[in-house]
Amino acid sequence: MKERAALPHRRRGSGHRRRYAAVTAALTLTGAALTGGLTVQPACGAATSAAAAWPTANGTQAVPSTISVPGTYDGGLKRFYGSGDLGDGGQSEDQDPLFELANGAVLKNVIIGAPAADGIHCLGSCTLQNVWWEDVGEDAASFKGSSSGAVYKVTGGGARKADDKVFQFNGAGSLTVTGFQVSDFGKLVRSCGNCSTQYKRTITVSDVDVTAPGKALVGINTNYGDTATLSSIRIHGDSSKKIKPCVRYTGNNTGAEPTETGSGPDGTYCRYSASDISYQ
Repeated sequence: MKERAALPHRRRGSGHRRRYAAVTAALTLTGAALTGGLTVQPACGAATSAAAAWPTANGTQAVPSTISVPGTYDGGLKRFYGSGDLGDGGQSEDQDPLFELANGAVLKNVIIGAPAADGIHCLGSCTLQNVWWEDVGEDAASFKGSSSGAVYKVTGGGARKADDKVFQFNGAGSLTVTGFQVSDFGKLVRSCGNCSTQYKRTITVSDVDVTAPGKALVGINTNYGDTATLSSIRIHGDSSKKIKPCVRYTGNNTGAEPTETGSGPDGTYCRYSASDISYQ
C-alpha cells in the first residue's frame, strides 16, 4: 500500500502516528500469517478445493503383455493401453493387468487409456501416485497382498467410465485413497464380497471429488471387521443424493453374491458424519 504524503497545511500528531503504526503492524502480521500457511476452514468441515485438471498424455505406448514393476516406475504421463491379448476391451474377471506391482513398488505419472484390460495389480504394499484411468476396464486397480500389514496408497489421479468397481480390495491390510477424483462409476472402492480367502480390510477415503452418475463410494463386509473412514468428500451433480457414501454387506468365501445389510454412517464400520460429505 502506497503511503500518502501529508498536506503542507496539516500536521499529524504523535497519536495519529501511533495509530497508523499500529494498523500497519497489524496488516503486516496478518499478511505474514497468510503467507505462512494460514488455512481458513470451510463451514461444516467440508473442503472446497477444486479438482485438478485431467492431464494431457505425453505420447502413447501399446502394452501387449503385462509390465512388471519391481521398484519405482515413472511413466512420464505417457498413455498406456492394452494391445494383443490385453486389447480385447472385455469385462472378464480373469484378465491380466497392464501393470503388476511387486510388494513395495511405486507406479507414478501414468495415464491408462482404452482398452485398459484389468488395470493394475498390487501383489503387496504399493503406491499409485498421479495415475489416471481414462476408461476403466474390469477394474482400475486390484489390491491382493495377503499380509495384514500391507499398505496400499492411491494419491492424486482420477478415474472415469467404470461400469462397476474402480478399486477392488481383495487382499488384507489397509487402503488409503486421497486427492483423487472419480466420475461415471459403479463403486469407488469395494472390499471383495465373495473371495475364497477373506480378510479384515481398513479403508480410508479423503479429499476426493465425486461426479455423478455413480452408485457408491465404499462397500465393506462388516462380518469380517472391515471399516471405512470418509472425510472431505465433495459430490458433484447429485442433488438427489443417489450416490451412497458407504454400504455395508455380509460377505462370504463361497463365491455367492454378498448380502447388503445397510448404508450410511454407523460409528463402527462406516465412520463419517454428515459434515464430511458436501454436495456441490
